[in-house]
Amino acid sequence: MDLRCHLSLLRLLLSLLLFSLYPLSLHARQFVLVLSQDDLKDAQNDDASSPDSDASWDDDDFGGTHVRPDDELDPGSWRRLFEPSSTPTSTFDDGTLGSYYAAVEKMISASTNGDARMMEEAAAEIETAANTEGDPHARSVLGFLHGMGMMLERNKAKAFLNHYFAAEGGNAQSMMALAYTYSRQDMYEKAVKLYAELAEIAVNSFLISKDSPVIEPVRIHNGAEENKEALKKSRGEDDEDFQILEYQAQKGNAGAMYKMGLFYYFGLRGLRRDHAKALMWFLKAVDKGEPRSMELLGEIYARGAGVERNYTKALEWLSLASKQGLFSAYNGMGYLYVKGYGVEKKNYTKAKEYFERAADNEDAGGHYNLGVMYLKGIGVKKDVKIACKCFIVAANAGQPKAFYQLAKMFHTGVGLKKNLPMATALYKLVAERGPWSSLSRWALESYLKGDVGKAFLLYSRMAELGYEIAQSNAAWILDKYGERSMCMGESGLCTDAERHQRAHSLWWQASEQGNEHAALLIGDAYYYGRGTVRDYERAAEAYIHAKSQSNAQAMFNLGYMHEHGQGLPFDLHLAKRYYDQALEIDPAAKLPVTLALTSLWIRKNYADSLLVNIIDSLPEVYPKVEEWVENVIMEEGNATILTLFVCLLTVLYLRERQRRHAAGEVALPNEHDLPAPH
Repeated sequence: MDLRCHLSLLRLLLSLLLFSLYPLSLHARQFVLVLSQDDLKDAQNDDASSPDSDASWDDDDFGGTHVRPDDELDPGSWRRLFEPSSTPTSTFDDGTLGSYYAAVEKMISASTNGDARMMEEAAAEIETAANTEGDPHARSVLGFLHGMGMMLERNKAKAFLNHYFAAEGGNAQSMMALAYTYSRQDMYEKAVKLYAELAEIAVNSFLISKDSPVIEPVRIHNGAEENKEALKKSRGEDDEDFQILEYQAQKGNAGAMYKMGLFYYFGLRGLRRDHAKALMWFLKAVDKGEPRSMELLGEIYARGAGVERNYTKALEWLSLASKQGLFSAYNGMGYLYVKGYGVEKKNYTKAKEYFERAADNEDAGGHYNLGVMYLKGIGVKKDVKIACKCFIVAANAGQPKAFYQLAKMFHTGVGLKKNLPMATALYKLVAERGPWSSLSRWALESYLKGDVGKAFLLYSRMAELGYEIAQSNAAWILDKYGERSMCMGESGLCTDAERHQRAHSLWWQASEQGNEHAALLIGDAYYYGRGTVRDYERAAEAYIHAKSQSNAQAMFNLGYMHEHGQGLPFDLHLAKRYYDQALEIDPAAKLPVTLALTSLWIRKNYADSLLVNIIDSLPEVYPKVEEWVENVIMEEGNATILTLFVCLLTVLYLRERQRRHAAGEVALPNEHDLPAPH
């Protein structure tokens, strides 16, 4: 097995090692990690150093089965308001915590109804709980309100201070907000510590035998339009496909039963987590001999998820799954032998044997677990080089816990050269799978129910934590729904200026994380002066950023700016090149590109002519014509008169046409009147 890790990595490291992080990545583009031989050059010197000497290696690297409730992992979470059935009602009456949740509930209701007075009351109550009672969770929300400028002064300094003290008080969401703030400012020493702690919380909730399904936040828009296809798949029990699946499961289809259990266990496809229903469907599926359900039953009993924890039963189910050829189940069995759970005693030799079986069958978890054994020297001689290589193989196959280990290696300089920016990026990806990601699910549920205001509030909160998809979703809601977004400003519902400014800020943050549509909109904002001061040079910078991600619209815009010398040098050759590139990327752009090339030809051959002046005046004339049509022609009374006039002309035309047709028929001679042929 050692040789397998060596050979796999040697092939990868002879050239640059490229691998894409798993699909959970919340960036608009895949995050690509590039490793060279230099990254491993000092690894041989690390064998003597013990990872255990660093506090960051003290956690359970195999993944924990001692599951804590999400409320403990994410204190101050709004889960109690959105999933009250999963939380004891007595906790609502817990002094300060009770008043905190009452204020948050009022804030959420105000966002639904667009009630500025209620939002003002909620903000005042939260401010009192934060400043007078010192509640860290109220401080976290107060930081959010100051950061967004919602019924309070928009003040980044106050937002930072409140998040800082909230994080000190144990609020994980404020820790996320602080870490994101530090990373944006390249303060990696501070960001990496926070993200490391948050990533550890996320990792300890992962499964022991296989990776949890990726519950990725849904992007509710596709460019400027609503993402109907993605939304259709997130309607939970109302989704037609889910209802068909449920019908198939009820008719005895084992695969459908397994999927039903999976959806309920992990809360997929817009469903709420329901361990009781998941257990029911898994048990029905195993009666049909479905091996994947056997493995998940092993997980359920090992974790005590909805049942009493029973390691003996867990081992039985995992063993049955492995006998059915489900190699990932060997990871769970190996874990139980490492821990000594459900077996007579710990047996590292047996554990290593099971992990090797999983790895030999190309299971990423097997490589990961072997890496942990070599990293810690559990049942084998400690070898950080082999551990590192096994983690890279596992990460290359998409194992999220392996990303966490690589992040720690980049963080501590054990096995890999110390690289804090890389460690920060990897920790962030793992941390974003933490329990606070439930905000996305609640926001999506609200949006699908038509509660745009609540969805915007939740996406805004999530955006503050650094989720790119939430940033773009919140910005899109502002642009798409305008006043109906129920956006709250400093002293009431957002003015147009506040809404544009907030959308601009959100799009900017999303563009920093690789969202090409956001970069394009930032360029538009600077070009047209929407929500910010008009600045052609900054518009060009944003368009160049979007163009680097093969955005046809950005290429067209850059061509136009070169053609007119706006923010870029006047250069007709470069303009033509950008227009041509836009057409290559998007064939649908043929008409605008053809018109632009025609304009370019006229400008080149008839410079300073009247025709060129007319073309140059079109951008100024068009808005005036559009405004005249909207204010005069489309004004309700005028539009009605115009419509009636057009209808009258149509009737007169049809009557005249009918009259002429009738006259023609009368003029035609009867065939009996025609002379007989000779």
